[in-house]
Amino acid sequence: MDLREYLNRIGFTGQFNKPDLDSLFTIHKLHVMSVPFENFSVHNGEKNSMDLHVIYNKIVKSNRGGWCCENNLLFSWALKEMGYKSTILGGRVFNSLEQDFLPSDSHLINLVEIDGKQYIADVSFGMSYQIWYPLELISGKDQPQPPGVFRLTNNGEKWILQKTGRKQIIVDNGFVDSTLVDKRLTKTLYSLTLTPRDADHFLEMSVMLQTNPDSLFLLKTICSLQTVTGYRALLGSTYSEVTFKEDSDSVEMKKILDDEIEDVLKEKFNMVLVNKFTPKNQKADYRM
Repeated sequence: MDLREYLNRIGFTGQFNKPDLDSLFTIHKLHVMSVPFENFSVHNGEKNSMDLHVIYNKIVKSNRGGWCCENNLLFSWALKEMGYKSTILGGRVFNSLEQDFLPSDSHLINLVEIDGKQYIADVSFGMSYQIWYPLELISGKDQPQPPGVFRLTNNGEKWILQKTGRKQIIVDNGFVDSTLVDKRLTKTLYSLTLTPRDADHFLEMSVMLQTNPDSLFLLKTICSLQTVTGYRALLGSTYSEVTFKEDSDSVEMKKILDDEIEDVLKEKFNMVLVNKFTPKNQKADYRM
């Protein structure tokens, strides 16, 4: 594995051996704007792996994306190669149907320490929930970013991440009632503790998310990529382009035919799949 090859993949042209805050913010943003959050391997006969070499070949050499365990594990490796002091943590995603956090860690994230301060680096949550820059680990502080205002709070046992966004304005009236549209302004994303983890900690969960018939990742095909003005998303056969504005988000949505999928992935996500997949958007609580 080659750090320079990874940095070239995300378009970083700065000093790769200068582990400061500016570089961290830069590579974090470049990653989320270059590497999609996607789960196509679960649907096209492949499978998602926790093997770092496999992940590197997939994302860096094959120009693919991945889900959190892939993207954030690769990012963890890159951080350490660049000289950052970083630690893998586990997050428990909030289930809005149950109004509670999942009982086990299903989200891999990174904790980075610079000059005595700690930051949450998460390059793979996707959609409107994706942070563009690391969040300082400080309780109760509003941290505005282009997607909205993020806030970490600590209750003594765990940290909780929330995001307050803007109203979504749907351009095409035919999609106003789409179940993919998120009308909540404030959303709880996940909780975390500062207990250090390693990749093996997520092995069982990774298998479950790819095999349990109730898993979101089996029920939906998901792909999103942040852009300089918002983000793009392909959920099932619905393609969306979201533009962040000062007081609202403009959402353009349209249906994509199966024979148009390859062109959309290439043109909008810079991705070419070796194996085809059938778009899925079955019932599951997941919105943009």
